[in-house]
Amino acid sequence: MRWLVIGWMFLVSAISYLDRVNISIAGQSIANEFHLTNLQLGSVFSAFVLGYGLFQAPAGWVADRLGPRLVLTAGVLWWAIFTVSITLLSPAVAYLLPILIGLRFALGAGEAVVYPASNCIVASWIPSSERGLANGIIFSGVGFGAGITPPLISYLVVTHGWRVAFWASATLGLIAGAIWYAIARDRPRGHPWISPSELAQIEQHIPQKSTVERTPAMPLSRILSNFDVLAITFSYFCYGYTAYIFFSWFYLYLTNVRKLNIRDSAMFTMLPFLTMAVCSPLGGWIADRLTKTRGKRVGRCGIAGAAMLLAAVFLALGTEVDSAKLASVVLACGGGALYLSQSSFWAMTADIGKTSAGTVSGIMNMGGQMGGALTATLTPAIAGRFGWMASFLVAAALCVLGGLAWIPVGSARHGVVDESPLASKTAT
Repeated sequence: MRWLVIGWMFLVSAISYLDRVNISIAGQSIANEFHLTNLQLGSVFSAFVLGYGLFQAPAGWVADRLGPRLVLTAGVLWWAIFTVSITLLSPAVAYLLPILIGLRFALGAGEAVVYPASNCIVASWIPSSERGLANGIIFSGVGFGAGITPPLISYLVVTHGWRVAFWASATLGLIAGAIWYAIARDRPRGHPWISPSELAQIEQHIPQKSTVERTPAMPLSRILSNFDVLAITFSYFCYGYTAYIFFSWFYLYLTNVRKLNIRDSAMFTMLPFLTMAVCSPLGGWIADRLTKTRGKRVGRCGIAGAAMLLAAVFLALGTEVDSAKLASVVLACGGGALYLSQSSFWAMTADIGKTSAGTVSGIMNMGGQMGGALTATLTPAIAGRFGWMASFLVAAALCVLGGLAWIPVGSARHGVVDESPLASKTAT
């Protein structure tokens, strides 16, 4: 049952990405109809990232207190409303641009619940020794969603118009949300479908709170003063900066800098997302295996740090390759290496935060989104002044810093990472 819940979170993750980026595929059609300049369209794109990033920690706080089942279901309904709201607008609407910006900001704020809520599920349902694989499966939905979005939305936009594409995105989300509400529970105890043997296995490794007992709220100041949380958040900032280069600029890099034609650029742009989809669960599986045999300092911290350092190597090498297609492959390997570390970030925040896993992971993910927002403006600025090689080398340098940030995490506790002061105070 726990893997059915995690598997459905994979689909929700993929659909959330579909709702997030459908506007980038349909952007030109929207701009033409609403008479938007590229600068105005860019402000609409940025509004989502701002809302998504700012509401990570609040979304985690809400998920901790109301439960991920209800919060994620409400979130899916929220996405659907604000996705289709744009389709009701017309060029004659007064203050059209501020309305578009507001709707996208609201959509981003609603989508902020996805991964903090998923981390609450992982913390309650998945024993620590399996959390790497569980998070790897969930986050492979990002790569899967990135892979299916361009062909699906492009087809709908061309054949039926961008409004139909948005309604289709919202409908998929509502279906997935309804099934999620049916099959998910905040905790395994009380789920009508779980077997006694699986429940006993889960509860052997995860102490379950009484359904009556309420866990006291953990002060935000305690979370923000925890060294491990700060180190992981900084590392995720570096992670987010690098990942968003692939999401935002890779296609333009291949087209404008490497001079690939449109067909080849579209095909090779898929490579990083395919490697991400494969490497996310692979990294989680490796992390879980090493955690069982070598402890969390190796299985979680070691894998995350080593993967980010490996990503730095691929990014630096990719800039030195003359062949455009080979360079695309090497850089895609950098994206895959980066995603080998993904599950470790979220498994660690679940281990550290325990009953406050949503809040802790929300703070970490806010750091990642800040890195992504910085990429949107800094990457083209660096490329314009120093060249695209410099842009990728900056990302490689941040990967090095992000990998090194894992070295002190949990070190003072001799490898018992989940028994951090934060976790122990939460438990009491």
